[in-house]
Amino acid sequence: MLMIELNMYHAVALGAFLFWLGGVITERVTFLSRYCIPAPLVGGLCFSILNCILYSAGIASITFDGTLQTVFMILFFTTVGFTVSIPTLLKGGKAVMLCLIVSIVMIPLQNFLGGGVMEVFGCDPLLGIGCGSIALIGGPGTAAAFGPDLEAAGAVGGSVVSIAAATFGLVAGSLMGGPTAKRLIEKHDLYPETVAVGGTQGVGLATDVASEDERFITDSPRFVKGFMLLLLAVGIGNQVSVWLTALTDLTFPAYIGAMLVAVVVRNVMDGAHTEYPAEEIDTMGNMFLSIFLAMALAGLKLWELIDLALPMIVCLVLQCIVMFLFSYFVVFNVMGRGYDAAVMTAGFIGFAMGATSNAMANMQVVTKKYGPSPVAYFAIPMVGGMFIDFFNAVLISANISWWA
Repeated sequence: MLMIELNMYHAVALGAFLFWLGGVITERVTFLSRYCIPAPLVGGLCFSILNCILYSAGIASITFDGTLQTVFMILFFTTVGFTVSIPTLLKGGKAVMLCLIVSIVMIPLQNFLGGGVMEVFGCDPLLGIGCGSIALIGGPGTAAAFGPDLEAAGAVGGSVVSIAAATFGLVAGSLMGGPTAKRLIEKHDLYPETVAVGGTQGVGLATDVASEDERFITDSPRFVKGFMLLLLAVGIGNQVSVWLTALTDLTFPAYIGAMLVAVVVRNVMDGAHTEYPAEEIDTMGNMFLSIFLAMALAGLKLWELIDLALPMIVCLVLQCIVMFLFSYFVVFNVMGRGYDAAVMTAGFIGFAMGATSNAMANMQVVTKKYGPSPVAYFAIPMVGGMFIDFFNAVLISANISWWA
């Protein structure tokens, strides 16, 4: 068999090409764009499938240096830390806090369900975390980041299982969110506060908060400032992760410390009324996530899934059932049993099974049909796109340490 080894420069070039390839495919395949499947995920999976075919046929095996993949992963999660504004969180009030609480409760539920199913099948329960909050609450980014940690703890195939489960979650979260909210709205005869009962629903929604203008005005110094802030947080955060590991006896990934430092830097700048390059850092975060995901998925060894296919299928089906029951009976009731609660339920399913983009897509479908929900559009991105990643990472690290 021909062994092809790519160095880290070849690997990052491959990741860039796969990101472009995934974008072309998602634009032309309606199913992928409808369910918000990320372009780097599509491109990376195409390569990993090709590599699997070559390996299975005994023709070739392609491997590459993942050094830059790790760097891009840490940089991406650091940008997530910079989005956490404590004053904004406090202004969000009750809805954000309640949504965050139910999201935190969902993390151990997903992990213990996954671990339990894997133990029933005689598999390593650590793989159950890969089918739990790593893939679902966390999404593809967290799955790619924690997969190597699972393998380091002894779970063979942890990366492949996590990414595969995350891919399933993206589709399942999109399929489940809208119908669940529709049932809640029609069963309880709910209406948005801005639409009078008996009025025409869906009219006058041109100002729906779902629409966003992704363009912004910037200049070179702002991008340089943002990048330097990222590097500062990464450098100091690495040492913070070392201290946290020593203090708690839990293994904290390098990006946890970087996220914490980023939160501190962001809020100190806000408190000092210093200009913060939010759009620039967010743009860099999207760049780092895209290249990181493309490289992570390209390196998957899909042939390792063969023996785990049945346990994974059972585990993920049960995760969907638990997610529906928890969202329908717990999230909806905790969030207030009103129209906003129903829309937030759709959003919760989106990010708790896949990603924040799925959550926004779910809510957009619901609000276009039934009316706007400003509360949901504020709370769900705050929790799903900002705060839950930190709590999820801490609980995942704790679960891995306990079960290892």
